[in-house]
Amino acid sequence: MDTYIGILDAGIVALLGYAVVFFGLILLMIVVIAMGKIFMAKDAKAAKAAAAAPAANAAPAVVAVNASTAPGSAGKLKLHDVEPKTAAMVMAIVADKMGKPLNELRFISIKEVK
Repeated sequence: MDTYIGILDAGIVALLGYAVVFFGLILLMIVVIAMGKIFMAKDAKAAKAAAAAPAANAAPAVVAVNASTAPGSAGKLKLHDVEPKTAAMVMAIVADKMGKPLNELRFISIKEVK
């Protein structure tokens, strides 16, 4: 029995082996990309639903109204059972979540919900 294969046959076998490996890698890459897109869509849908749902257990209730002009002060602010430091943090968070500068918002009152 002659088990010798020529250089041409060996090259063809090697190329077919490489082709099979790269085909498998490409399929794996497609699966990973598809799963990533599926999970990103689920995360975006969950984040959208969470943002739309009202915060039932939020501690401070804040009323924010857009002011047409805000040259630095937008009037008086009434604090009900809230420390000034806590009110300042709440106003900063609201401004950040709304994507507006703090001087463009008008806060009328801040009351802690117990």
